[in-house]
Amino acid sequence: MRLLAALALIATPALGQERIPSHCIAVAAAEPSVVPAALQDGLEPDSVLIRYLDHASFAIVTADGTVAVTDYTGYLGTQDLVPDVVTMNSAHSSHWTAAPDPRIPHVLKGWPDGGRPAEHRLELGAMLVRNVTTDTRGPFGEGARKDGNSIFIFEAGGLCIGHLGHLHQIPSEEQYAAIGRLDVVMVPVDGGYTMRLQDMTGVVRRLKSSVVIPMHWFSGESLRAFLADMAPEFTVVETGGAQIALSLHDLPSEPTIMVLEPAWLD
Repeated sequence: MRLLAALALIATPALGQERIPSHCIAVAAAEPSVVPAALQDGLEPDSVLIRYLDHASFAIVTADGTVAVTDYTGYLGTQDLVPDVVTMNSAHSSHWTAAPDPRIPHVLKGWPDGGRPAEHRLELGAMLVRNVTTDTRGPFGEGARKDGNSIFIFEAGGLCIGHLGHLHQIPSEEQYAAIGRLDVVMVPVDGGYTMRLQDMTGVVRRLKSSVVIPMHWFSGESLRAFLADMAPEFTVVETGGAQIALSLHDLPSEPTIMVLEPAWLD
């Protein structure tokens, strides 16, 4: 079933739908039971679907059909899907586009504009999108660009879902406080293009998220190295698929890494 038809089956968009409040507090209320879900199966009112598209791009879909896409590059697949909001970071062309689809109502840039850090807090009814900036390196590791990256946070279905973007620095105490407790985090595991493996795994441990989704891996080698380092403390689930459905009440009771296989919306 094509995505547009599938989204129509998730729910009929409700005018003025209220977002289920999130306090960025991870809840462990059930045994690990999160399994890949098909868009056409629909979503419960308090569930959120996460689809890994490619590299650092994910589609985040709420039960009322609100769609956000992270690190949007201008391409989602062969289907003509228009997200409600897209976020972008500027480290490389694989994280942004200079020509986003003009039909997208909200395009959020994660880097400074006019000398001011990016600052977003967008209410979309069933979803809140906000950001916390971090510093980046310049091209080829040269220099530092203050506030060059944004960690975008999506609060929906009572969940707090964080995307670390092209993270180059270990967050400060103030940044950790601004991020809050993430229930789900998408983490780059390339081993060096963002941060060294030991630094990135330290960030993941500090965030204490219930669900960790690896991204930004260029080969199976860097992904396997990340999984091997985290396996003593995290349950590793090889889903074999591109997407999962989550709710606040079925988060795993033990910290879990959910490995998704990227797939465009075809």
